Amino acid sequence: MRSIFKGSIVALITPFRKNGSVDHGLVRELVEWHIASGTSAIVPCATTGESPTLSHDEHDEVIATVVKAVNKRIPVLAGCGSNCTEESLRLIRHAESVGADGALVITPYYNKPTQEGLVAHYEELASATSMPLVIYNVPGRTGVNLKPATAARLAKIENIVGIKEASGDIDQASEIMNLCDLDVLSGEDALNFPLMAIGAVGVISVVANVVPELTAQLAAAALRGDMEEGRRLHKLLFPLSRALFAETNPCPVKAAMAMLGKCENVLRLPLVPVRKETEDLLRAVLKTMGVL
Repeated sequence: MRSIFKGSIVALITPFRKNGSVDHGLVRELVEWHIASGTSAIVPCATTGESPTLSHDEHDEVIATVVKAVNKRIPVLAGCGSNCTEESLRLIRHAESVGADGALVITPYYNKPTQEGLVAHYEELASATSMPLVIYNVPGRTGVNLKPATAARLAKIENIVGIKEASGDIDQASEIMNLCDLDVLSGEDALNFPLMAIGAVGVISVVANVVPELTAQLAAAALRGDMEEGRRLHKLLFPLSRALFAETNPCPVKAAMAMLGKCENVLRLPLVPVRKETEDLLRAVLKTMGVL
């Protein structure tokens, strides 16, 4: 099974109203903005979408809203991760039932499975669905690193089609590409262009929330082998990539989106709005880029 998840894929924010409830109207508006801006696919309910503080019902509803709004115009890769295999399977089944095109599944966090445990987790999920699955490896958040040799084992499973590599380790991404033909997607915005230059097929991006058109242009340039244009866009986007991770994601991206008038700067505890210094940094970067 070949992956349909390539190019600039946005890790979509979940907009909240001032009272903290999910603003589904804004979700639909963001979908339209992304499609018009050239975004290749949308990931609802991942880390940037604040999935840890969404209730199960809210999680299901956001995915359903995005799928319906997209209406098959671009692929939807639903966030379906959990540190409980049964819960992850429930999320995958729901996403499949509402018409999502695939599931992004983070490595189980906090309980820190071994490499054998990771293999068993993904084998169980893949055997229970025909939907394409993309592994999400982000050891800085989960406490466990899915190693390249493990990725190569999982690549033999037909409906495991890709891996979002957010280890920040280019050597690790290179080793995965050498060991198997699993599609690698950059999960680290500051490394989007470097990873695509060595063979990644796309990005799952936080930056794409703020500047979807520029992120799409970078991914397109890298995919067609236009390294000069890719380098130009990388240099343009790099300061924003750094600023959006000056504090815990998604706090800075929510602040930046609020500056653009795209959402309220509302998060759910234990996340809180960024400090004034970070807000000033974001505003300065956006002004320098000509976005504000």
